[in-house]
Amino acid sequence: MKLHWSPKSPYVRKVMICAEELKLTGQLTLVRSVAAMLKPNPAIMQDNPLSKIPTLVLDDGRSLFDSGVICEYLDDLAGGPLFPRTGAARWQALRWQAFGNGLMDVLILWRNEREREQPITVLMDAFELKARASLAQLDTEAGALEAGAFGIGHATLCCALGYLDYRFEAMGWRTLAPALARWYAVMRERPSIRLTEPADG
Repeated sequence: MKLHWSPKSPYVRKVMICAEELKLTGQLTLVRSVAAMLKPNPAIMQDNPLSKIPTLVLDDGRSLFDSGVICEYLDDLAGGPLFPRTGAARWQALRWQAFGNGLMDVLILWRNEREREQPITVLMDAFELKARASLAQLDTEAGALEAGAFGIGHATLCCALGYLDYRFEAMGWRTLAPALARWYAVMRERPSIRLTEPADG
């Protein structure tokens, strides 16, 4: 299987965390791919007309995207535990996945706006407000995260917090969400999290 991949993308990291957890990394051929908002990548577009990563190309030529679909495919392929099948555990896992995805969306838009020559202040303020409110809510859920079995929700939230460290270190999010920070410190010792830290290059 071919994976359009980048060491910086939190969504690609989510897929790689799942692959590590499921012992599937050896089945993936990583193709370094740059997906810029203003410069569609023809190589990615051959497999995904949206020019977005991650995109997984299966051995039969079919393509899967986005990260949630790819992660669920890998979990199904391996008969894994990352997506609970029924009941409250399933909805909690999917909710945390959606929460983490939403926070990553906010952070990426915030960073893009921050990099503009003349950032729009009202947008910057809105992104920061949403990020801080999300951290406050997640801080109240740290106990539930700690008590639950590691799954897609945990993986996604780790990616969001890792992206905060990578792109918004000055925010000092750990002082805003100390219980969440303690949970994340434990998660960072997990091999799948440690091995997929975002990096330049």
